Amino acid sequence: MHTSAFDEIRHRVAQVLAGGGEGDADAWTALDEDIRSALRYGGLPPAPTWLPDGPTRFPDGDGAGWPGVERLAVALCGPDGRIREAALAYAGDTPALLPLVAIRCADWAGPVRERARAVLRAELSGPGSRPSEALGALAPVILRAAGRRHGDAARELLVQVLREGPETGVTALRASRDRRVRRLAHRIAVDRGLLSPAQLAATAVADPDVVVQDLCADAVLAAVGTAGGAPLTRLLGARQGRIRAAGVTGLRKAGRAEEAEPFLYDRSALVRACARWVLRQTGTEPLPLYRAACAAGDAMPDHAPTGLAECGDRATDAPVLWEFTGDERPRVRAAAVAGLRVLDAVRPGRLAPLLDDSSPRVVRETRKALRPWADHFPVAGLPRPAAVAPSPRGEGDATTPPPEAGEAPRRGTAAPEVPRARGRMRRMLGFRGVFPRSH
Repeated sequence: MHTSAFDEIRHRVAQVLAGGGEGDADAWTALDEDIRSALRYGGLPPAPTWLPDGPTRFPDGDGAGWPGVERLAVALCGPDGRIREAALAYAGDTPALLPLVAIRCADWAGPVRERARAVLRAELSGPGSRPSEALGALAPVILRAAGRRHGDAARELLVQVLREGPETGVTALRASRDRRVRRLAHRIAVDRGLLSPAQLAATAVADPDVVVQDLCADAVLAAVGTAGGAPLTRLLGARQGRIRAAGVTGLRKAGRAEEAEPFLYDRSALVRACARWVLRQTGTEPLPLYRAACAAGDAMPDHAPTGLAECGDRATDAPVLWEFTGDERPRVRAAAVAGLRVLDAVRPGRLAPLLDDSSPRVVRETRKALRPWADHFPVAGLPRPAAVAPSPRGEGDATTPPPEAGEAPRRGTAAPEVPRARGRMRRMLGFRGVFPRSH
């Protein structure tokens, strides 16, 4: 192998090793591929003479004794399976290169796989092993390689070590930067009962990963009745709607169903639905509560109009929502527009003035409600439906009035965006593909 090529590989190995104590799975798999590519196209080294039962000399013969880290990394990743297998005899005593051993556990050559798995097993569960120290670097690489054809064996070993080994290893991996590792560690921590309900609730509220949030929230719900009320209360105050919904669902099991009523007016539709379910399980119908809240004047919760629409009646409750479209509170106006959309009670001509509302929240909800009638409102920024080639006879005045109240949106009545002369020329030619549309 050329000296310059080996120097470049040595530099790459040093870079990966300097990346820190926690393994970067992508960096290790990229190193494996880069080394193999360099050996394949940069010239193969001589055949090894440092087999486990033979002399301990590195392939190029310029250094007797134990191979260096860089040279051992080259041998572990080379294209020759015999060299990879021979290098594994030394990898167990070189902890820095154990991530490459994890990759070799999914090797395409059977003898290499078996030997790598034996080395990894000895490092993680053998006599004198210290798995807690090795897992931080190994776990991300093992899970990254688990998607390969032969990657399941190393993952199963990792799961076994985490389930049966000391809890310090699981605790350390719960703080890993790798998302796959953190999910696995939290799942095993929940299964082993290593986290108290208070810790589970804190993780569900604060963790950035939605999978971990849901896992811990479900574990809190499973512990409701034995953990006291504090963890459940912590869920109810979460910023994420899914976690608040889990807390509301747990109120029934905890015997606190009456506390679900304030969540009928939550900003999250999922939370409102869970609150209605909890109250119905105890015989309380939420619709009268919504109607009473909407009649409370200034004391009405901001999202009560939307909740009313979600379980109300169009004939009875739509007039109430129309009154709220003129409320002085932007949140109430937006909730009323959303409720009209839910009740399918939108009247485009009456709702269109809210496109000029001073509140961006109200404008967004109005645009969403008027989307089926977008052809009739040439307002900048209003989302238009999927473009359908207009009929030549559909050309007309761009100010075609919207449908009357209660009518379904009329499709195909809007004026095309091409000049009349160009449209007439298309009709004369008998097809539309001659002239490109103007943009």
